[in-house]
Amino acid sequence: MTNVRTRFAPSPTGYLHVGGTRTALFNWLLARKHGGSFILRVEDTDQERNTAEAREAIFAGMSWLGLDWDEGPQADGSSTGDYGPYYQSQRDELYDKWFEKLRADGRVYEDDGAWRFKFSRKPVTMQDLICGEVTIDYRDESNTPDMVIKRSDGSYVFHFVNVVDDLEMKISHVLRGEDHLMNTPKHLQLFEAFGVEPPLYGHIPLILNMDGSKMSKRDTGAAIAGYADDGYIPTAVFNFLSLLGWSPKDESEIMPIAEIIERFSLDGINRSPAKFDSEKCAWINQQHLAQLSPDEFAEISKPFVQKAGHVLPANLTEITASIQEKTRLLTDVPPAISFLLDSDFDYDPVSLDKVRNNESAKNLLSELALNFDQVNNWTMAKEVISETAKANGAKPGQLMFPTRVALSGQSGGPDLGAILDILGKDESIRRVQRTIEQL
Repeated sequence: MTNVRTRFAPSPTGYLHVGGTRTALFNWLLARKHGGSFILRVEDTDQERNTAEAREAIFAGMSWLGLDWDEGPQADGSSTGDYGPYYQSQRDELYDKWFEKLRADGRVYEDDGAWRFKFSRKPVTMQDLICGEVTIDYRDESNTPDMVIKRSDGSYVFHFVNVVDDLEMKISHVLRGEDHLMNTPKHLQLFEAFGVEPPLYGHIPLILNMDGSKMSKRDTGAAIAGYADDGYIPTAVFNFLSLLGWSPKDESEIMPIAEIIERFSLDGINRSPAKFDSEKCAWINQQHLAQLSPDEFAEISKPFVQKAGHVLPANLTEITASIQEKTRLLTDVPPAISFLLDSDFDYDPVSLDKVRNNESAKNLLSELALNFDQVNNWTMAKEVISETAKANGAKPGQLMFPTRVALSGQSGGPDLGAILDILGKDESIRRVQRTIEQL
């Protein structure tokens, strides 16, 4: 496959949503896989609904995911590429040129102030890259009336400008949602009328909610802008979105972007709709977080820890490393480590009551505090818990849970050994004694 040129053409009338992002991602992957170009152009002809905020959100969302574009508008107002301008609102001269060609060739006619394109009254067959052969029969004019391409107010409709932009920008492949499938034969008729070879089209499956309903812009998880604030990292979201309708044809699920590019192929795109599973997305995020180095994980955790009102400690890397493997979202980090940052934490009432109901807990914790005080090599502190329990005729588990509650106020969390290492000898003893006072 040579000279691959794909595009993404969002409309800045709202935020960047999952469906549009998946479309952009697949086009980006196709271009990157074949050493081609990925073009961004903005369909901003709806002047009443377009907003600068929506446009900036689209740029920011794509940049956050790593979907860089080779040609198109930039966030600073400039553009790159030889086929601009890349805003449809600035391309009227080009549209007029191609409209005049159609009029000169007798392929358009006026209808109550608007202009209609004359379809060729014949079956139009396309070989879709994903859906296979699709045919629309244009012989029955009552079912396929000539389409308006220029409104009575002089503005051009989507079908016309879309085709002109694709041919002017030399787009070779168009991957778009299955809801556009019936539009494509119309576009093929326009390309034929222009005497230009059309791009190759592929229509990707719809995205459904887990209940089988079509995912809308208003559904939970639809807005890309919210993922960063919710504690996702871009590589994980990229990985998740790539699997919405595409498969590497084996059991692989956790893949870096470079591997996804290498393995991406059009024959891996499914025909059946993809289901958006937020739990699966969070799980994939957890796997990507676990693959980071402790320093990397600590660094991306900092904004969330600070937002929660905590002062960043000098040993933040050690602290966050203790919970890294179990962390699904970065928003989970502050509550998971708060007991390590605040020595006067609140106890979980249920957990504290459970300790209170353990008749031996108070005596065992008192013995543990004494034994902790005698420890010279603190790296062995966890073993002291088991030794203390056994020395007092108890099973290790009978002391492990009270110790965890004493050190953290919680019933779960990081490994006890990690907690003891982070807290150190004096603070660990203080927390055990504090808990004894609660019993």
